[in-house]
Amino acid sequence: MAGIYIHIPFCKQACYYCDFHFSTSLKHKEALLNAIVNELILRKSEFKQQKIETIYFGGGTPSLLTVIEIQTLLNTVYQNYTVVSNPEITLEANPDDLSEEKIIELSKTPINRLSIGIQSFFEDDLKFMNRAHSAEESKKCLTVATQYFDNITIDLIYGVPNMSSEKWKKNLQIAFEFGVPHISSYALTVEEKTALANFIKKGKLPAVDEELALAHFEILVAETEKQGFVQYEISNFGKPAYFSKHNMSYWLGKKYLGVGPSAHSFNGDKRSWNISNNTKYTKSITEKILPNTVETLSVENRFNEYIMTGLRTIWGVSLAKIEREFDVEILRQFIKNTNPFIKKGLLKIEENTSEKFLITTKKGKFLADGIASDLFII
Repeated sequence: MAGIYIHIPFCKQACYYCDFHFSTSLKHKEALLNAIVNELILRKSEFKQQKIETIYFGGGTPSLLTVIEIQTLLNTVYQNYTVVSNPEITLEANPDDLSEEKIIELSKTPINRLSIGIQSFFEDDLKFMNRAHSAEESKKCLTVATQYFDNITIDLIYGVPNMSSEKWKKNLQIAFEFGVPHISSYALTVEEKTALANFIKKGKLPAVDEELALAHFEILVAETEKQGFVQYEISNFGKPAYFSKHNMSYWLGKKYLGVGPSAHSFNGDKRSWNISNNTKYTKSITEKILPNTVETLSVENRFNEYIMTGLRTIWGVSLAKIEREFDVEILRQFIKNTNPFIKKGLLKIEENTSEKFLITTKKGKFLADGIASDLFII
C-alpha cells in the first residue's frame, strides 16, 4: 500500500511562522495545475505495482482550488494509478475558504477527510500569526463542516507568547465541543527566514518561551486523554478509528509519491524532492523532465529515520526490526545508548507478542526529537 501527496503551493497571505513553499500570486495557477497533472502521468510507472490507499492535498492552501480543479487532479490519479476501493482522501483547508456552499460541494466529491487550519479560536492569536481567517470564520466553518464530514482534523498551535494556560484550555474545550475526532497540535517554532524570526530578532515580537510550550503540551496531553483521544504520535491525537492513515504511512516507512513543487517522495530505498520554484517546476514538467533531486539512503540514513519517526509514535522502535534490517552490532550499540534515557524515565522497553519495543514515556514525549538525535548513527 502507498500514498500520493499533492502539493498546492498557493496561499492568500503568508503566515508569519510558515516556512513551507508557497506563492501568494495565483497568476500562473492554471499552468501549474496542468504541470501537476502531467507529473502524475509522467511518474505513474514508479508506482505501477502499488495500490494507493491515501491521497493527500497539502500546501500551501489546497482549499483555494475550485471543486472542478480538485476533481481534475483526482481523476488523473484514478486514471493512472490503482486506487483501493475506499481510500482516505484528505484536503487541507482554511476556514475562510470553507463557505457552506463550498463544504457542500466538497462533500459530493471523493474527498472524505478535511484538515482545517484553525490554529486558534482567539482573534488576537490569529492576528499575531497573520492568519487570513477570523475566529468567527473558524467556528462557522466547523458548524457546517461537521454536518457534512465525519472525518475532520483541525490544527491548533500552542506556546504562543502571552497565551495563558487557561486560554489554551479554552481553545481545546472549543474544539471538543465541536466533536472533531482528530487534532494535530504543534508548538509555535521560529524557523529561519520567516517573518516571525525577523520580528523577534528586531524586538517587534516577544521570543518563544519553551517552558510555556512545555506547560501547554502537558495540558494538551491531559485534556485530550480525558476526552478519549489517543496520542498516537507526538503532535497527533485521534479518537479510535480516526488516526490519519496518510501521515501514518510516513511514520511507518511506507512508500509515497509527492507531486508538485517542493514535494517529497520515498520508494523504500530512495528519497526525492522536487524543486521549490513554481516557474522552474512548470517549465521542466512541460519539457517532460522531472525537476527533482534523488538521494539513495545509506544504512545510517535509514536507521536514523526509523529511530526519529518510531520514537514519535505509540508503536515505538522494534528491536527485532533493527536486528533484522540493520545489524546485530548496531542493535547492541543502540541498546547501550538507550540506557541513560531509560534510567532517567524518558524511555522504556515494552514487550508485545514476544517482541520488544522501545517507546517514549509520558515524561519523554516532549523531548522525543532530541532523544532520537542522541541515538543516531553519526
